[in-house]
Amino acid sequence: MGRNIERYGLVNLLVLLVVGVAGFAVARSANALAGQVCSIFIAQGVLVAAVSWFQMRLEESERLEKLEFEELAKMHSGSALFEAKDAEVFPVQRTREQFERFFVPVFTVVLCLIQAGGAYLLWRWLSRPATLVEIKQPTMTLALFGLFALVLFPLGKFSASMARLEDHRLLRPGASYLLLCAYLCFFVALGLVGVQADYSKADFYVAGALCVVLALMAAETLVNLVFEMYRPRVRGKVERPLYDSRLVGLLGQPEGLITTAAQALDYQFGFKVSETWFYRFFEKALFWLLLAQVAALVLSTSVVFIEAGEQGVLEHYGKLVRERTPLQPGAHLVWPWPIDKVHHFRTDQIQSFDVGSIPDPQSQYKNIVLWTAPHTTKEENFVVANRVSRSLASTNQAGMPIEVATNHTPPVSLITGSIPVQFQITNIMDWFYNNEDSPSLLQDLATREIVRYLVNVDMNELMSYGRLEAGRDLISRIQQAAEKHQMGARVISVGLQDIHPPVKVAPDYEKVIAALESKQAKILEAKAYEIRTNALAEAEAVSLVNQASADSITRQVTAQAGAALFTNQIPAFEAAPSVYAERKYLETFAQATAPARKYLLLMTNTHNVATFDLQDKIPYDILNLTPPSAKK
Repeated sequence: MGRNIERYGLVNLLVLLVVGVAGFAVARSANALAGQVCSIFIAQGVLVAAVSWFQMRLEESERLEKLEFEELAKMHSGSALFEAKDAEVFPVQRTREQFERFFVPVFTVVLCLIQAGGAYLLWRWLSRPATLVEIKQPTMTLALFGLFALVLFPLGKFSASMARLEDHRLLRPGASYLLLCAYLCFFVALGLVGVQADYSKADFYVAGALCVVLALMAAETLVNLVFEMYRPRVRGKVERPLYDSRLVGLLGQPEGLITTAAQALDYQFGFKVSETWFYRFFEKALFWLLLAQVAALVLSTSVVFIEAGEQGVLEHYGKLVRERTPLQPGAHLVWPWPIDKVHHFRTDQIQSFDVGSIPDPQSQYKNIVLWTAPHTTKEENFVVANRVSRSLASTNQAGMPIEVATNHTPPVSLITGSIPVQFQITNIMDWFYNNEDSPSLLQDLATREIVRYLVNVDMNELMSYGRLEAGRDLISRIQQAAEKHQMGARVISVGLQDIHPPVKVAPDYEKVIAALESKQAKILEAKAYEIRTNALAEAEAVSLVNQASADSITRQVTAQAGAALFTNQIPAFEAAPSVYAERKYLETFAQATAPARKYLLLMTNTHNVATFDLQDKIPYDILNLTPPSAKK
């Protein structure tokens, strides 16, 4: 039976090798991503089957060596030949032990590196945009991978059954890989079926799932290597090969889960639960139960709910159902997936995207609006013009300024910021069918128009009073570009509130702005002083002119009044010269003594005689007169 087991291992190796080469050639020529990733699993199976087959040969040679030794022992009993050491008597056994001790762990480490490195490189390869290309001849590729699955599955089932019945541990790894690769070829074929059903990324998704499985296999192999270092060695106990993956065996023979579950239930409940009628019924009807669950899941896709504010586009086998499109909010009955498929679009909601930055909800800068701190985690720079004005560059000998025009090419500057663009879908048919990826296309069009616009405007105007006008111009430009591509969308607003100089030059830019503002403040202050000084001078000149005019009029009127008074006094003097003179004397005396202090000294028993003493100083004896009543 040992020869037969060895022959089975060799057949497994050759079948895996042929299917692997053929599968890689077919997948490569057809650009089938999942098929190329599946070839990596088949290549691992070839390596594992080769090592297990070589180990089978060593064990078979060891068995023949022991039989030969027993025959010789019977013929030459007591000979000195049989007193030698085991290493000299059983060289094949020694080779096999060295193989299991050194080569098998090293091979397992290499296998782990292949699995981990393959998962990483394949994932990076699938992440490249250029990797996703159209599949050539998907029908032929589908048929060939279905054929590969049909070839691998019966042989894997037979080898797994032989390994279980004969309890041959070295046949089990190759059999597990045969079954696993058969299932993987079947899944590759399913991905190609999805491609033919107009799901172009079905093959891509299957390839990504296979990369995840490969990474899990690498993790399991690494854990087995760690456990192998601390596993206690029992002499004479036959151990499971280190490269025999339990995960591969589980994926290749999922029915083993039922056996494991039965053993766990028996142990948990303390009796043979696996021998009850309910468990037997469940074991027999498991496939139909799973099939019923899958059927219920598929039938649940026949009811589609369109949310409020949404509209749906219904496709039947990838073709538009015009009499039912667009689907309005509510519940709708359709054929189960993948016969019918409904695409949802938010037609009432205002949607937006950012140009110039990638928003990050977890960013620590989301509440900071300073120029010296980034507003998002990643900001892009835009080239913007910077208009140069004509300046007074020099002065002639007479001190007169000479105006020199700068005819050089205007310099450019950089601005940074997040420019949000808000839009609304107005025609879902144009939005979905006229372009392959409308959201990305609209964002690209908006980016192009923004870049074109910024290189034609002045930075200072854009950063100050020109933002509203720039926003309106950008809305018009982006809307025209969208209408040119018949996108069925309306651009609502373009926000330029967040634009600012790059963070690295923001402090210097603020210094320049501060200097310009200080210059403008000085200019305005000088103009205010000029206005104030000129106004005061003009007011003072007007005041002096008015005062001089008033003095002139006063003197003229006074002279005229004096002349008229003299003319009127002559008749009065001629009528009574003495009276006129006395009266003028008294009027003059009253006017002259009006501000002076006057003292009245009254005497009794006398006639009232008015005596005027016009001396500047009152005599002392007059001030010291004592009343008669005071003397007594």
